[in-house]
Amino acid sequence: MRRGKSALTRERITSAETQQEVERVKGELKRAVDRCDKLEILTKLSGLLNSSLDFEYVKRSAITASTELLGCETSSLLLKDGKGKLFFEVALGEKGEIVKRFQLKIGEGIAGWVAMHSEPLIVSHAKEDPRFFNEVDQAADFITNNIICVPLKIKEEIIGVIQGINKREGEFTQADLGLFLALADQIAVALDNARLYGELNEMAMQLVEGLSEAIEKRDNYTGAGGHPQRVLKICMAMSKYLPLTSEEKRELTLAAILHDIGKVGITDHILGKNAGLTVEELEIIREHPCVGAEVVGHIKQLRTIVPGIKYHHEHFDGSGYPEGLQGEGIPLVARIIAVADVFDAIINERSYHKGKSKSEAVAEITGKSGTHFDPQVVAIFAQALDNGDI
Repeated sequence: MRRGKSALTRERITSAETQQEVERVKGELKRAVDRCDKLEILTKLSGLLNSSLDFEYVKRSAITASTELLGCETSSLLLKDGKGKLFFEVALGEKGEIVKRFQLKIGEGIAGWVAMHSEPLIVSHAKEDPRFFNEVDQAADFITNNIICVPLKIKEEIIGVIQGINKREGEFTQADLGLFLALADQIAVALDNARLYGELNEMAMQLVEGLSEAIEKRDNYTGAGGHPQRVLKICMAMSKYLPLTSEEKRELTLAAILHDIGKVGITDHILGKNAGLTVEELEIIREHPCVGAEVVGHIKQLRTIVPGIKYHHEHFDGSGYPEGLQGEGIPLVARIIAVADVFDAIINERSYHKGKSKSEAVAEITGKSGTHFDPQVVAIFAQALDNGDI
């Protein structure tokens, strides 16, 4: 028995409706999976942002995070300066250096509008928007199609904006905006924490330098003033050719400027003596690395630099002091300071000798490579010298 046309029609309609429902459910499921993936990325990127207090690292991470989260071609970070202007702090991509030349007034461009009104924006057709600042595109030979831009705020105060440019697939959506606002909150906090940390570090460095200078003024033995600063400069020149982390460079900086702080425990009679020192007086002078380590060791935030201070008079062959360490048993920071300290001592006049030429100093240091000094550090020192860094 054949079914009528109406029954077949109903079956086809039902089948079509079922298929539509399946497609709808599949679409919703895909969107849910995409959102979960985005939330997972957001969580990961938030952790990345808060993994360091280095301001430059946080800025770069903010741009990387934004670009990855939004799936866009590039991103840019604009921070507000003390004069109320926005400047491109970081811009990724090959045109980044060109972009960073520009500054925007508050209210100028889409970024300036967001900063002025403290409201996010999605602009689907950038060139058709009267707020769009096209001079950046012209200079960078770039085409901006669409933009998503959100404010960066700390306690309701605008510190800048961050924007994603040119969505790779489709247009920026409200879902993108919600995730971007959440990321922007993390970026603002990370930037502010890094800024505060940087200011505290700068203040601490000024105090450290002041303390170092005060001690040096008591010390005729080290001769011409400015010894700690010169040792620091040499160490920093060498550090350019070493795979040091930002934290290791910070430790090297502090240890270099404070390497002679132990002389605070030496009497003025010895430090101020212009004549040669007796054996007993030299032994007292040799105590300064341990005294310095003890002084600095009482400061919790400086304990990591104690090895650099304590062991900068150790020799690679074990003939140094205070503990006769040798080879790589001597901390790297101490091995770097050792070369810089001796080089500066040789080329500058001291109470016990006249200053020598750079070439004489280099010959003396290279002649002691493998005995007094780490051969690899000596090689780095020579490289920095040849390149004009020292």
